[in-house]
Order: sequence, then structure tokens, then C-alpha cells
Amino acid sequence: MKKIKIILATALFTSVLFFKPIMAQNTEVIQLKEGWKFHKGEEISAYQVDFNDSKWESVVVPHDWAIYGPFDKEVDKQVVKIVQNNEKVASEKTGRTGALPFVGVGWYRNTLDLPNLDNKQVLLTFDGAMSNAIIYVNGQLVGKRPYGYSYFYFDISDKLQKGENVIAVRLENQPFSSRWYPGAGLYRKVQVIIKGQVSFEHWGHFVTTPYVTDTLARVNIKSRAKGENLRVETHIKDADGKVVATHASSTQFGDEFVQDLAVVNPNRWGIENPYLYTAEIKLFQGETLKQVENVRFGIRNIAYTREEGFVLNGQPTQFKGVCLHHDLGPLGTAVNRAALKRQLTILKDMGCNAIRSAHNMPSLEQVELCDEMGFLLLAESFDEWKKPKVKNGYNLYFDEWAEKDIVNLVRATRNHPSIIMWSAGNEVPDQHGSVGVKRANWIQDVFHREDPTRPVTVGMDQVKAVMESGFGVLLDVPGLNYRVHLYEEAYEKFPQGFILGSETASTVSSRGVYKFPVEKGINKKYDDGHSSSYDLEYCSWSNLPEDDFVMQDDKPWVLGEFVWTGFDYLGEPTPYDGFWPSRSSYFGINDLAGLPKDRYYLYRSRWNTEDETLHILPHWNWKGREGETTPVFVYTNYNSAELFINGKSQGVRTKNDSTKLDRYRLRWMDVKYEPGTVRVVAYDDDGNAVSEKEIKTAGAPHHIELSADRTVLNADGEDISFVTATVVDKDGNPCPTADSQLKFKVKGNGSFRAVCNGDPTSLELFHKPTMKAFNGKLVVLVQSSTDTGPVKLSVSGNGLESGQLEIQVK
Repeated sequence: MKKIKIILATALFTSVLFFKPIMAQNTEVIQLKEGWKFHKGEEISAYQVDFNDSKWESVVVPHDWAIYGPFDKEVDKQVVKIVQNNEKVASEKTGRTGALPFVGVGWYRNTLDLPNLDNKQVLLTFDGAMSNAIIYVNGQLVGKRPYGYSYFYFDISDKLQKGENVIAVRLENQPFSSRWYPGAGLYRKVQVIIKGQVSFEHWGHFVTTPYVTDTLARVNIKSRAKGENLRVETHIKDADGKVVATHASSTQFGDEFVQDLAVVNPNRWGIENPYLYTAEIKLFQGETLKQVENVRFGIRNIAYTREEGFVLNGQPTQFKGVCLHHDLGPLGTAVNRAALKRQLTILKDMGCNAIRSAHNMPSLEQVELCDEMGFLLLAESFDEWKKPKVKNGYNLYFDEWAEKDIVNLVRATRNHPSIIMWSAGNEVPDQHGSVGVKRANWIQDVFHREDPTRPVTVGMDQVKAVMESGFGVLLDVPGLNYRVHLYEEAYEKFPQGFILGSETASTVSSRGVYKFPVEKGINKKYDDGHSSSYDLEYCSWSNLPEDDFVMQDDKPWVLGEFVWTGFDYLGEPTPYDGFWPSRSSYFGINDLAGLPKDRYYLYRSRWNTEDETLHILPHWNWKGREGETTPVFVYTNYNSAELFINGKSQGVRTKNDSTKLDRYRLRWMDVKYEPGTVRVVAYDDDGNAVSEKEIKTAGAPHHIELSADRTVLNADGEDISFVTATVVDKDGNPCPTADSQLKFKVKGNGSFRAVCNGDPTSLELFHKPTMKAFNGKLVVLVQSSTDTGPVKLSVSGNGLESGQLEIQVK
């Protein structure tokens, strides 16, 4: 079996205390990436060592078995009344969980070859397993974990033998267990950690920075280890590896060792400067070094105050956040660092500064990237407590597992500076009544016990109920999902002095689709299964972006917002959850392929205060609408602009307070369509023309243009370049209505990984090398090999000149 090994301790170093070489016991981390055999379906004897799995499929972990489809209307079809959507009557729902075959049993097996393990401790760790995991080693039951989003581990030292060891994992997703596509399988990484018997506990360090000024920071480190005659020593290193603080002794309280280190002139972690330090923490037994662990952390301070709201490093900071589900579009739920980083890069350009991991525990890769890229992270735990939303949801496990799952969430992630708040739940039905209040108080106490440095929130949608019951009063931070019309009443009744928009907007749209007449619409549905990208349509329980903008701009006690959602996700195709073939959401600011919708530029015009935004909608290919009213909107950070149609001025518009929409958008509502050129000229506040942009009526589709987010990949076998293919006319103008069937070929040191066009009604499979363009575009994923050299992508379509692109793997 191929293994990825990471050595976490240096074997030999010179001690500043004893002035003689001291041998350390290495900690070895083996990532179980390859060597897995997978079978979909029950095999009751698959846990046994001598089971023959030779005919099983070979897979690489992380792995999502269900993303390969096919899409099927009958998968997890539900007759349900969605209380969160204010539904009064149950109705048939299709596509609610993505219409992908995630229900059922799946088995994984791997063989691990281990040397002499005398006096070693071996841990088997899972970042997540979907779901109801049962783990066996060498035919012996190791343990179980039902919650698919939980991180967990087992000490398997007493189950191992010298030489080959068989690991078997049984997973089972039940029907009616999720409100969105949950994925299936070992969708996050699996590792084996080998260390000495005398060693730090797994997730045994807690690094905090309780005192921070420009000149001095106190770094407090608590570490847990068991054994006699132990001592902990720590060196703090800056980003260049230079030691900036050292503590050669520690205070011991039972199994906990406490150190305080002073860092002079600290470089603070923040949104614009995500600076990270490393604590090199050493465990000694007597004079013998037993283990070294490196913990990355940031020096920063946070506060939530009545006067200034959320304060980061002394600066009042408003959350410009989005909610993200855990699937990665065409990759499904299988974690991929490149895909996660692409998402965050797109959001960073929009001016987004915060992520809510809705409605589950984030992947550790996502948390690490938030640290590195400067995102504030609201880490969520559950979508459900004791009272059910779905029949086979977390309600089945709450009593036995809730505390254990919270403990693992906090201990695994609490050293990450990006995490600035915990969410104990989302729209839980337990918001009603005294039992729910007690339950909320207990859960919050568990979070406080494990981490007293961060506040706790809950995304509350039953605002009237929580105002009456006391549920909202007890929370550190009251989070309101939608219900902007109740913000002021909640602010008056809640004692905290601030309100968080924990889930906002839920405006719906399909990229590049525009409906006429242009008007606000609640739960609007059309025969084609799409929502209008004029960004005026929303759900009965939600609202337009401007409703939240006004509250944040006019009410200083609103901490900010987390928009539902940053990207479309698989499942939950509201308002088309009873319309087949809709199978993914319409809420995203970006579509399922990661392509920006028009709404992206509305948020960018408000959130990105450094870069210019000047965006025109709709497109200008409307054959058959000549002479008909076709409104034009402009999303821009400038306050005024003038619109021209084929050189003729349509007048100047200036943002104003006459309506919420006109406060943030520039609108020309009476434009008559005629083919040609739409041009907008933006003016500064002194009336000077400062920028312009134009779009043109495109001719017939002629060729394919390719653009990659990255043209250099790592030769690790898992890095991905996302290549946007655009159908254009002979002059290079995008063809916004083109639906050409495109085909993809990849040659060289890489491979075709997947494709997505962002169409929520498409039933084409993501892993086949062909797909229709949706409104002129789609995205092809090219994955690196482990060999260096060029990769060549070719995209073709009938009647079109092909597009070619070369990517380097290094």
C-alpha cells in the first residue's frame, strides 16, 4: 500500500538545558489515501481479516461514493411539510437531498503494514465518515461514530500485530436523514498516528492569547499528557522559523501542563494580515525527550461589546459573511484543498471576510485555509438537537453523542485563530418551550467548559418564540435567521446589546437567466425550473439583500450577516423542491460550478472597498424582444452612472434613499431592447467620468475560449485547476444563450476530474467528459498526476473551433 508519511519530530537535537544530544521518539503520521477497496452494499463478513475483497473497486480517500450518480427522482423522495419554510401542508419533495444515490451501506477495507510496535501508541483518526461508522481492525470491533460530520479517533494499539493489519469500515446512510446532499463514504482524510506511550494526548494542546498589545503578547499554552516525572518546554517561532519566545519549564496541574510565554512586538493575526506563529512543544520525561508537536496559532484578541459590536484587535469589524455547505459541487463532498481554496479566493475578491460552516462541523482543511487566508469562521455543530426535522436525523443520537461531538469539535479546532464563534445549532425545533431553553443552556455550557474564550450562538428562526421563552436571552450572541422585521423588537428584548444576522437573504437566481416583467417575486416558479437573475426573487421566509444592507448600515448594533449561501450546493432546490429535475440550490451568490451570478457583483460593490466594481445586467441577446421593455441594472461601488444603448443616453442614475433597491443599485426600468451595444459610464461624486464598461449582442457561436484559475499545479496527484470554457462569437463576445454540447480531452501529466455547468436542472453526470454549456459557460476540472510536466486540455463542440490550454505540473 502506498502511504503518505509525515515525521513530526526531529530525531536529534542539542538541548539548551543539558548540553548533550537527546534522542526523541518520532511521531509518524500515515495518511491512508491509497490502497482502499470499496464496495457499495452489505457484506456481513467484510470485517474479517481473510475476507476476499479482490473484486472490490479501488478508490482513493477522501472518497464520495454517491457523487457518481446517476441522478434519480426516486432517491430519498419525501412527502414532508418543511416547517422552516412555513409550509402548512406536506407535499412530495424531489431532489431535496440532491437526487444522488447516497442511501445505503458502503464498506471500505485497507491493509496497513507496520513494523515492530513495542512501546508504541497507535491512533486511527477520521476527519469525518458519512455516516454511522463502525470500525474494525484485524477483525475486532474498535468503535462506532454515528454523526457523519464529527472528527473522531480510536487507540488501536492493542488490536495490532507486527506486519499486515486489516482496517475495515462499514458506513450506512439512512433515508430521511438529511435536508441536503450529505455525501457518502470516507469523504474526509483518514490517518494513522504512531507515537510513544509517553506522549501528549491527541488534540491535547490549547493555545490562547489572553493579553495582546502592539508591544507585548501573552501566549498561554495548556498541554495534556500522562506519565511520571514529565516536563514541557516550548519554543514559539515566527513565520520565518525564528524563535521569538522560549519557556523551559511548566506548571503541572494533574495531567495538564501550563506555560505562559511573552512575545515582544507581536505580529497580529487578522483579515488583512493572517500571520501565523508555530509553537514547538516538547515533552520530556526526566532528561529524555519523548515527543515534539508543532501547533500553529495566531496572536489576536476578540471581543463582543455593546458599544462597538465585534472587535478584532481593537478594531470594530462587521461580518461580511456567507454560509457554506460542505459539498464542492461536481466533486461532491470529498474534501479537496484546491477546491476549497478556490472557493475562498472567489469570496475574498468579493470582499467576504467571514464563513459560517452551515450546518455542520467544517473540514479541517477549510479551517486551515481560513487561518491562512484571513477569514473569520463561525464553526457550526448541528442542524438538529433532540426534536427532529427529519425522521432519521441527529435526533436519534443527541442524548448519547451530543456532548462527545461538541468536545471533539472544540478540541480539534480551538487553536485556529480564524474561529471567532461557535454555533451550537441551526433552526432547531427545540427553540420552543422550557425544555429547549434548558437544552440550549446545557449545550452552551459544554462549549464554555471546553473553550471559555469564544462566545456561542444559535441560528434562531422562531424569533417570537425565543423572545418569550428565554432561549434567545441566554445565548452569548443571539443569531437571527432572516426575520429582519423582528430585529428591532429582538434588540429591545434581548440583553446582549447586539444582534447577529446568522443567516440572511436567501435570494434565489439561476446564472444568466432573466425573467420578464422585472418585479419582486415571492416563491416565483417558471416552467423551465429557473429563477431570475435580476435578483428580485426570494422565498416566503426570506428577503432581498437590501433588507439586510439597510439594517447593517442604519443599526450599529447589528454585527453583520452570513448570506445564504456563498455557492449553490447539491440538494434543497427551493423553490423547485417539488419540480423535477431540479436537484441543487438556487441560493448561491456563485453557481454550483463556482461561476459568479449577477448577485456576486451586488455584494462586491458593497463589501470590496479596495477594488472597482462595475457590472451590467442582463446580457444583450434578446432576439424576439425588439422594442420591448428590458430593464438594465448596474451594480457598482460608484454612486452615479450613465447608461447608453447604441450610443444614445438613457440618462444618469444616482443611488438614493427613495427605495431600498435604489440605495444600492442603479436601475433603468424603461429601456427598450434593440440589438447592439450597452455601455455604462460611472461618475465620481464630483461628476467626473472615472470608468466605463460595455456589453454587446453576440453573433453566432464560433469558438471556445479557455481560462484557468491556476496554470501551475503541484505534482501530488490531487491538485486541481478549474478551467472555465466560454462559447464566444467570431469577435470574442461571449454567447450568453449558447447550450452547445462540449467534450473534453486531457493528455499528459494530469487527468480529467469532473465538469459542471451550474445548471440546477441538469441531469448530466459530473464525471463524464462531456456536458452542455449552460448560458454559454461551464467549468472543467483538470487534476494533476504525481509526475511533473505539461498537461494539455482540449475542449470541442460541433460547429465550434476547439479551445486548447496547457497547464504545468511541478
